[in-house]
Amino acid sequence: MRASIASEQTYRQLADALQRGVYGPGARLPAERTLAAQYGVSRETLRNALNRLADEHLLESVVGSGWFVAPEVVGEPPSVLQTFTEMARARGLRPTAHVLRQRVRPATLAEADVLRIPPGAEVLELVRLRGMERTTICLDESVLPLDLAEPLRDADLEDCSLYEELEARCDVRIHRSVYSVRAEVADAHLAGQLGVAAGWPVLVGEEVGYTDVGRPVLVGATRYRGDAYRFQADLFRPL
Repeated sequence: MRASIASEQTYRQLADALQRGVYGPGARLPAERTLAAQYGVSRETLRNALNRLADEHLLESVVGSGWFVAPEVVGEPPSVLQTFTEMARARGLRPTAHVLRQRVRPATLAEADVLRIPPGAEVLELVRLRGMERTTICLDESVLPLDLAEPLRDADLEDCSLYEELEARCDVRIHRSVYSVRAEVADAHLAGQLGVAAGWPVLVGEEVGYTDVGRPVLVGATRYRGDAYRFQADLFRPL
């Protein structure tokens, strides 16, 4: 009975800490030994409380890495083209974007083919880490033809929506997107950028964005933490 009471008290204290934001979405909790000492209980009692929170999808256990707070899970509504910034705002969260690379370079053959530009034509490459509040969600890579994106060459795109900046500065509006999703695992470099362990599951969303007249203006690949993104689609059987 005493162990049951201790487990319940520990559960409530941990749940309260999560609710107050002591450990933010996606954050790693202190080691079990440290937490057990902090709450004055055995590791078995602590683990019972942690498992209960995991059953409620508030915590996640990663073998070899410890316990993590479940991140905010994001995803576009089915069949709606929604930007990362719009997804965050719809949840009342602050979108963030940290620029890792912003440069002009020649297009690869594959990029030139998709964007319908001459091989070697200049493109703007933009690589950013996107997040919501304090949680990193994805690594976003975009390539745009420079003849359309020239005003973005030296623009400050920190914490900005690329779609919004493209429309405001370049008078280019992306009307539709051809989007595909595949799975991979994070190597050590990507894991470090996303703040997860090497081998963590990653969802890769590959995109080609088009204007309303059908011109391709953006080729992108976004690597989401697999625990922080959900892809939705409306599927219909043919008549």
